[in-house]
Amino acid sequence: MTVCSEIRIEPITAEHIEDFHKALDMVAREREYLSLLEAFPLEETRAFVLGMIENGNPQLVALADGTVVGWCDISRHTFPSNAHAGKLGMGLIPAYRGQGLGRRLIEATLRAARDVGIERVELSVYADNNRAIALYEKVGFVREGLARKSFRIDGRYKDTIHMAFFHE
Repeated sequence: MTVCSEIRIEPITAEHIEDFHKALDMVAREREYLSLLEAFPLEETRAFVLGMIENGNPQLVALADGTVVGWCDISRHTFPSNAHAGKLGMGLIPAYRGQGLGRRLIEATLRAARDVGIERVELSVYADNNRAIALYEKVGFVREGLARKSFRIDGRYKDTIHMAFFHE
């Protein structure tokens, strides 16, 4: 059992990229939570992270003994008409789930989004991921729609719920 309070949450840096890539790959390979089934190659992940930093998009990591055990990021939309909004992605490696870390991570990321002028945060979550849906609703996300059979993993279809959070 880990202790959530001993885990630091901070903005991602170039030094975190390899650990972030490993954590992303671990969660993706579970084939339960992310639309990715494995992480992109390390160099693509590096380009993504450096782009997020360069563009001022919030990307925070949870660190246990200096190692990335979770992340939350918001990619701002690029068209001028919806640049006030962004898409959230997050994940925690299995040993760190169920301890309140996800809530700490998402709340810190939403604060960072507000600070850079992102007013609307969107996400899609698998409809059978009840723990994530409960977390998102606790921090203020509202359901906006259902996409039926939007993903197929190992021959099994998954519906997704689209949700949004608004800074007021």
